[in-house]
Amino acid sequence: MQVSRLFQVIYILLERGTVTAPELAERFEVSVRTIYRDVEALSQAGVPIYASQGKGGGISLADRFVLNKSLLSDKEQDEILFALQSWSAAQFPDSDEVFSKLSSLFRKSSTNWIEVDFSSWGSGQKQKELYALLKQAILEHKVISFTYISAAGERKNRRAAPLKLLFKDRAWYVETHSLEQNALRTFKITRMLNVRFEHDDGVELQKLQQSKVEAAGTEVPTDKPPRIALVLRVEPAGAYRIVDEFKEEDISKQEDGSFLVTADLPPGEWLFQYLLSFGDLLEVIEPASVRMEIKRQTESMFKKYSR
Repeated sequence: MQVSRLFQVIYILLERGTVTAPELAERFEVSVRTIYRDVEALSQAGVPIYASQGKGGGISLADRFVLNKSLLSDKEQDEILFALQSWSAAQFPDSDEVFSKLSSLFRKSSTNWIEVDFSSWGSGQKQKELYALLKQAILEHKVISFTYISAAGERKNRRAAPLKLLFKDRAWYVETHSLEQNALRTFKITRMLNVRFEHDDGVELQKLQQSKVEAAGTEVPTDKPPRIALVLRVEPAGAYRIVDEFKEEDISKQEDGSFLVTADLPPGEWLFQYLLSFGDLLEVIEPASVRMEIKRQTESMFKKYSR
């Protein structure tokens, strides 16, 4: 008797409701007698399975049976469905199908109790298709090419190997290995245009892998995302944001009521936009390079409003 076949029988019954013994016998390439022995074994194990005779009869499970009742409590099942529903609301690919299957498996008919929407206003099918493409590139180790719009509005052609999808500060990003710069780079998904797979992606990735082996000597090192060590001074009026967005141990209150914040954040154009979103409530103390770039951008803004 194969335990795997017994579990498959339960899954089939959960999905289809009632199935005849000959159908199961054909499905598993065993005799009808073997199927009835499986039914008896499941019944002895405490599974509420039964067979009914006549037209419309067959093998069924009790209406309220849940396969993993002993493994997952009702609360845990609800939490799993809540997480999947959150992904679905964010328009993450394939989540609807998984959510539907688990809802059926858990026998939860009322699961639409919350709406969580991370997607931007006006985003639709194109964004879903882009998520699906990026997911495929990550899972299948493909290289993509795309046009990227910078914060300054400039368009540049990029080639990269996507590594991970990120949701940070109310927006989706994709962490990649840039082939032009041979380094980790993060791109905001809404600024990516004309995303497509590269035909020679396997060759490019093989070359990239080989170059890392040669540089390391023996094995491929694991890239760690670059970080920038920041020291920020935030006015008392900005307390509500730093409490929400930084760890408690990285915040220290000063004698004048302001706050000193230390943080390690990834580099990129998003960083300057994020810091500027504090307005005059925030001052970059370190590093000097970030401080100077913030100064340059604010001076450029000042010139526009001084005309």
